[in-house]
Amino acid sequence: MLSSRCLLRSAFSALNVAGSASSSSASVLPHVLTRTRQYATEAILSQQSPSEVNAALARTSILYKTYKPVSPGIRHLKRPLSPHLYQGRPLRELTVALRKRGGRNNHGHITVRHRGGGHKQRIRIIDFMRMEPGLCDVVRIEYDPGRSAHIALIKNRNSELSGNKVWSYILAPDTLRAGDVVQSFRQGIPPDLVPGFVDSKDIRGKVLNKQEPDSANQTQTASTASLALGVLRAITIKPGNVVPLRLIPPGTIIHNIALNPQGRAILVRSAGTFGQVVEHEDSGKYTHVRLQSGEVRQVLQDCVATVGKVSNPLWKNRNLGKAGRSRWLGRRPHVRGMAMNRCDHPHGGGRGKSKGNKQPRSIWGWLAKGKRTRKPGPKGPKNSNKMVIRERPRGKEKRGL
Repeated sequence: MLSSRCLLRSAFSALNVAGSASSSSASVLPHVLTRTRQYATEAILSQQSPSEVNAALARTSILYKTYKPVSPGIRHLKRPLSPHLYQGRPLRELTVALRKRGGRNNHGHITVRHRGGGHKQRIRIIDFMRMEPGLCDVVRIEYDPGRSAHIALIKNRNSELSGNKVWSYILAPDTLRAGDVVQSFRQGIPPDLVPGFVDSKDIRGKVLNKQEPDSANQTQTASTASLALGVLRAITIKPGNVVPLRLIPPGTIIHNIALNPQGRAILVRSAGTFGQVVEHEDSGKYTHVRLQSGEVRQVLQDCVATVGKVSNPLWKNRNLGKAGRSRWLGRRPHVRGMAMNRCDHPHGGGRGKSKGNKQPRSIWGWLAKGKRTRKPGPKGPKNSNKMVIRERPRGKEKRGL
């Protein structure tokens, strides 16, 4: 009995000492004891210091749509999320029926392999010219089965245009949404758009920057012209606007680049691609443009381009999930050359899985890896392509070695 009383007395005394110590430590270090412990799964990103890494990690879970693997076909299915896309049908006046040929020409010979079948589609007529000036309202962003990028349905505000010119489809730049306004300056800058700005072919490139003023009047004229140019760029350099290359400042991201002043846009049209204006030549004739491949080439300054980056940049990371989804898109199976007979492919024949120590070749006997088939620019034949300033990186240069 005595021993139990002693044990209880010692326990109470220990509790009193611990309580006094905790109160004194709480008064000295209150922030140590008042903080509650949080596990990694309970961490709140808003309470942490903001950084690009945290923002990127917080975004990754909402970029793609994945599915619960209730069937093998959707286990690896991954689609980029595009909640801004219009769910209805396209404007029928701007579509034509797609007649499938299965990769065959008018003689019935297969000219493009691995084509055939697929869901019925209608071709969307895309306006790559953008000849009509004036403000255009973006009605909606739509899916196009014929291309990887999204398209935008726009309506011209000019009430004097005919029905075919009021509505049109264009390639949707990234970040373009319904309700935005786009404009085409292919016909030139309207004279009343920016007071003091004159769009003349005699003054191009860096000529304005190289003029040396001799008097105060010339200084004032140069400053007025510079201010007018800045105001013009603030009005015109917006995603979706079509602007001549001579009026686009260096460093601007562009797409839908034309190579003929009266021609349609033919370069940089795939999903997520973009070009960049590098510099304007002093002569005022050419502009250096860096393409998606890394090639830098000369383009006439009278040619036009669309400001911005092509939409749907996450398209390249999609996963179809099963072979049947490729068949829905009109793609037939690819057969390896080593699985064929000797008469069907250079890699065919032989015993076992071997191509006989041959160089990798296509079905027509062309070297498939490393052989240069096009030599433009300085390293190519004479007058092969004078417009190429720097070729695209290849091999070690592409890998950054």
